[in-house]
Amino acid sequence: MIQIEREPIEVDFLIAGGGIAGLMAGISAAEEGASVIIAEKANTKRSGSGATGNDHFCCYIPEVHGDDIEPILWEDLHSLHGDFQDETLARLFLEQSFDRVKDWDGWGISMRPKGHWDFSGHAFPGRPRIFLKYAGHNQKEVLTKKAKKRGARILNHHIVTDVIVEDGEVIGAMAVDTSHEKPVIKVFRSKCVLLSTGSATRLYPSTTPGWMFNIAFCPSCNGGGRAMAYRAGARLVNMEIPNRHAGPKYLARCGKATWIGVYRDPHGRAVGPFVDKPTKELGDITADVWNTVFTDKFKSGEGPVYIDCTTTAEKDIEYMLWGLVEEGNTAMLDYMAEEGIDVRKHQVEFRQYEPFLIGSRGIDIDTKGETSVKGLFAAGDEVGNFRADISGAAIFGWISGKGAAERSKKKSAFQEAEKNGLVEKRATFYSEILERKAGPSWKEANLALQQIMADYAGVEVRSETLLKAGLKYLKDLQDKVTNSLMAENSHTMMRCLETMDLMDCGELIFRTALERKETRGMHRRSDFPFTNPLLQAKFLTIRQEKGQVKTAWRDKN
Repeated sequence: MIQIEREPIEVDFLIAGGGIAGLMAGISAAEEGASVIIAEKANTKRSGSGATGNDHFCCYIPEVHGDDIEPILWEDLHSLHGDFQDETLARLFLEQSFDRVKDWDGWGISMRPKGHWDFSGHAFPGRPRIFLKYAGHNQKEVLTKKAKKRGARILNHHIVTDVIVEDGEVIGAMAVDTSHEKPVIKVFRSKCVLLSTGSATRLYPSTTPGWMFNIAFCPSCNGGGRAMAYRAGARLVNMEIPNRHAGPKYLARCGKATWIGVYRDPHGRAVGPFVDKPTKELGDITADVWNTVFTDKFKSGEGPVYIDCTTTAEKDIEYMLWGLVEEGNTAMLDYMAEEGIDVRKHQVEFRQYEPFLIGSRGIDIDTKGETSVKGLFAAGDEVGNFRADISGAAIFGWISGKGAAERSKKKSAFQEAEKNGLVEKRATFYSEILERKAGPSWKEANLALQQIMADYAGVEVRSETLLKAGLKYLKDLQDKVTNSLMAENSHTMMRCLETMDLMDCGELIFRTALERKETRGMHRRSDFPFTNPLLQAKFLTIRQEKGQVKTAWRDKN
């Protein structure tokens, strides 16, 4: 039987995930006097999609943009973040964004590395520029140090697996300590829990199928927060609408807006209407607006599409290379240097990457970051009714930390979470996985999931017959995994837990895709090929109540 640590751990606020959102929530809650534990399955200094850096931070700075926030709000809702957001959350985010920018700058993350507020990239000609260029290579180290200084306790190599809920309210959570060869279950008595485990990657085959970790976003962000929220009874939104990123072909890396060039076809023609000459202020926003351009041109035979930096000014090339370092793309730059690829001479082919779940596809929250389950909060890339990537994680991490601290002050006593039946149920299941002498590995299960998702809930076509068949196959796979999956140690156990959470996310995608009887964005129904204008200002929600799946539509706020 897997070991369960004898004494439960009491803490006002437990944070699942030590990415940008989790660390910011820990800092803000600790400042309010709450006891805080940040449980991170890797190490907070190098975890999540912001692990090695970022160089764009969406924000509103009055001294740059003027006193009227409305044009900036409009620009944000029509940027790559999209309009699958509640406007109330987007407005709140922008209103608080400059305060967090100043915080980061004061803490040691350089938000004006060139000596001024530098807005460039992700920009339309003649429109407000809302993405601040900053130097984020050290952001995780700085925020980890700040969280510890404020009194937050960090538990690295701890993967939170379930939120414990009684009578519709959070009373604690379970985690698996993977810091040693043999995993250990730990139970937390907690007044509030934050889910900040990031996006959901590894759902679909990567740009190099079989090489699951060659993806643009953190491959260890696997929808755990979404799965835990659903199992706890919380409401999720927009799970059926996939997102796809783009960047260099085969070596999948984020940072397309850092490249200063023009997207061109093999004949040298610009594929977008926005720029014909590269400038660092604008970049080429074509890939944000027409995200499928690389796929469309390839399928039509008019491709490939390249980023052409050969006419970019030398000072802008140097600026671009600096930005790629701050974005965390040093491995790509090293590879290019080894292979003699010089952007001054060579164009680089770009492509569209696999679907995944990022902000505005996930957990439904209110203006304090709280979900539909009392005491359960969410922030960062797993929030379903808001998206602003790195900056959204920072601002709503901060907001949710304040909200959780405020709520925890109103609760005087801890509940005995360790006595909840879920603890024994999970311990028995985990023991079965660890004690099996033969069976499929997490990798086999994950690849099988990717095949089902790509074939039956992909982005090319969906239909009732395909979705129902895929959901049936997925349920079969879940049953097989439950009865045969095997792990040898803490590391493979962690991967097993990730894969099972991904399967829960896959099920949510199938169920909501069946319910959305229209075509919208990358959700393309061959049996409902039109976009229904009556659903324009609505979100499709899904939750679980007493084992029953409940879907509903709600108005955007």
